Amino acid sequence: MNRLARSLLAFGLASAQVVATAAVVSAAPDIKDRIAAIPGVRIISEGTSGTARTFVLGIQQPADHRRPRGTRFEQRFSLLHKAESKPMVLHTSGYNLSGTISPSEPARLVDGNQISVEQRFFTPSRPAPADWDDLNIWQAASDHHRIVGAFKKIYGAKWLSTGASKGGMTSIYHRRFFPRDVDATIAYVAPNDVVNDRDIYGEFIREVGDDPTCNRRLEGVQRQILQHRDEFVSRLEAKGYTYKQFGSAHKALEILVLDTPFTFWQYGTQAQCALVPGAGASVDDLWKFIDTTVGWDFYTDAGVAPYTAYYYQAGTQLGWPEADESAVRDLLRHPGSSVPRSMVSPDIRFPRFDRSAMRDVDSWVRHQGSRLLFVNGQNDPWSAEPFRLGRGTRDSLSLTVPGGNHGANIAKLPEKERAAATAAVLRWAGVPSAPVAALAVDEGPDSLDALRARRG
Repeated sequence: MNRLARSLLAFGLASAQVVATAAVVSAAPDIKDRIAAIPGVRIISEGTSGTARTFVLGIQQPADHRRPRGTRFEQRFSLLHKAESKPMVLHTSGYNLSGTISPSEPARLVDGNQISVEQRFFTPSRPAPADWDDLNIWQAASDHHRIVGAFKKIYGAKWLSTGASKGGMTSIYHRRFFPRDVDATIAYVAPNDVVNDRDIYGEFIREVGDDPTCNRRLEGVQRQILQHRDEFVSRLEAKGYTYKQFGSAHKALEILVLDTPFTFWQYGTQAQCALVPGAGASVDDLWKFIDTTVGWDFYTDAGVAPYTAYYYQAGTQLGWPEADESAVRDLLRHPGSSVPRSMVSPDIRFPRFDRSAMRDVDSWVRHQGSRLLFVNGQNDPWSAEPFRLGRGTRDSLSLTVPGGNHGANIAKLPEKERAAATAAVLRWAGVPSAPVAALAVDEGPDSLDALRARRG
């Protein structure tokens, strides 16, 4: 064979190899097909968000993971897909699935994919019939474990988990029971209610902020409303609100009044203290202040019903902030009503509160936890009892946004701490550098409006 013939033959073989490689690439299954092939997963809808593809999905979960062949339910979750080679962020709000599929701060930082999971027992992700004994932190962690196991077959890069408030708590509980499911966890403004019989939150709220007169003005608002309770109750009933869950509008009013300082600092700032009505405020001014601070519709039948699963968890395992009644105790007709049991239908059995659950998680964080990042707000009441690192905690950080509230995130940290947190997230995700605009969004780990709607 002469030189020309050999060259032509080599060229032909190379061309054939290129064509064959292209054919293999073009034959690679689309992400939608790969999702559809996962047993028990259903594609509910699909769309786009910027350059990413998005899916709302359902997965068949055991109502009780100890009995995988028993009753099952479909749990909703969403997927924001960029590329199978990019890191994956497992995100949860700890509540319902958001109607908007958007990346969390860690997902923006690492330019990654994201799975967002609806917490079990939040409708429609609820077994029918519902056995409320199946709503506990281990069962929820097992839900996440099954989702991770199914999707790691597609997304083989590093995995992070994240969430804010109850979502951050949920992420930590998942790590406690399945520590190797993800490579690291970023938990925002996540309370750690290990001690549930001390006035920790009341002590915090009485002293929070730079100017103690702000808290005295908030106490004054509480007293003025209760001194004019009949007028406020008349207004509430005229708006058509119902209070069957609480037994009376008067009881619901007291719960709302007691919640006011907490909610003010949860979402407000020191600068907003100037908006707190002073002594002798009119009923109209007090009404407007409460409407924008707490929302008159929150402690109504329609307001609390969507959060039954949260209140059940708070009253059985998670713990809750004790309401500070000290400033208005002499004006209360229903003292001691600000407890989870008041928010849950009497038809649902409440087991005895499990004091060991949070102690166990707290011990794991301090003695065995690794690659954990906690971000809290200095003025956020939910940070009154935060997760704390211990001698056994490895490669972890706990940082606080000065003057921050429940919208605290990495972007709001001082420059040095922001750089340290960002570097840790990127290292854990195996990403060499952050996108330029990753920290430009300063709204918070979730939309602050969404957090406000959920109260936690």
